[in-house]
Amino acid sequence: MSKQLTLQDIYLARRRIAGLALRTPLVRSESLSRRWNCEAWLKLDCLQPTGAFKLRGAVNALLGLDAEQRQRGVVTMSTGNFGRALAYAGQHLGIPVKVCISRLVPDNKVEALRQSGADLVIHGQIQDEADVEARRLRDEQGLAYVSPFDDPLVIAGQGTCGLEIMEEQPEIDLVFAGLSGGGLIAGIGLAVKTINPRAEVIGVSMNEGAAMLESLAAGHPVQVPEVASLADSLGGGVGLDNAWSFAMTQRYMDRGYRVDEEQIARAMVHFLREEKLLVEGAAAVGVAAVEQHQLDLSGRRVAFVVSGQNLSTATFAEACRLAGERPYEHL
Repeated sequence: MSKQLTLQDIYLARRRIAGLALRTPLVRSESLSRRWNCEAWLKLDCLQPTGAFKLRGAVNALLGLDAEQRQRGVVTMSTGNFGRALAYAGQHLGIPVKVCISRLVPDNKVEALRQSGADLVIHGQIQDEADVEARRLRDEQGLAYVSPFDDPLVIAGQGTCGLEIMEEQPEIDLVFAGLSGGGLIAGIGLAVKTINPRAEVIGVSMNEGAAMLESLAAGHPVQVPEVASLADSLGGGVGLDNAWSFAMTQRYMDRGYRVDEEQIARAMVHFLREEKLLVEGAAAVGVAAVEQHQLDLSGRRVAFVVSGQNLSTATFAEACRLAGERPYEHL
């Protein structure tokens, strides 16, 4: 693979991952379309078999390994969703998977990883410490290291989400997605802006611990303190040795926003009340950004990547508390 990804890499990824990762629905949100006087579309990657978009990149990465690497196995660091996706793909492909997580990962995601067939390692208080352990195990045990975001095969896999959006709505004006290590934004951005350079790609992070936004502001990858958030899937750093996702986010992301916890909570409640979808905080940050920053979407075609649904009842109850709502009263 060349040093620069192209749309061809995304098409190749789509062919590889077919059968394990789904082509997910793009559905119109009548409630958001009315609220903002626009055409609002929801890309439901929360419907992937592992409950999040991460399966796309995980499958593509494993299928890119050579025979010796497949036999030895792989190791990754995860906030939960990527590890679960890699374990799922590994089970189907016969590849051993080891997943390193920190103690910040919510209990429901820890339990899902325990049941996934992965060899689970809990190490450190933050994701960067879990990543150090993953790289140590790579060197010690001869495993292939798969980054959840800074890997060209992972990025190309995530790009299939953007490709599907453009095939169904080629005149889309804006695409909102959660922004963490940049793998999703990089892949979506490559697909969307290659097909329609006038479309805008917008990344959204939680208010505290927005590693990619801080890195973009500095002009190079930086470390930031990591804190707990309703959007826990967006936690962790970008890696000081970032080789792919930082530069691609710089190139393809038009704007980035931060959103506070209360606004994330309100967006999560909206998804349950109006869309009848129970989603993670990271899946709701696009809607939160429009509300918090009072963005004018009038007359525009807008897609929101609804990235995952792997949350606990306790997390949703906390979101309801922050939003001033009673849990599940809208079911």
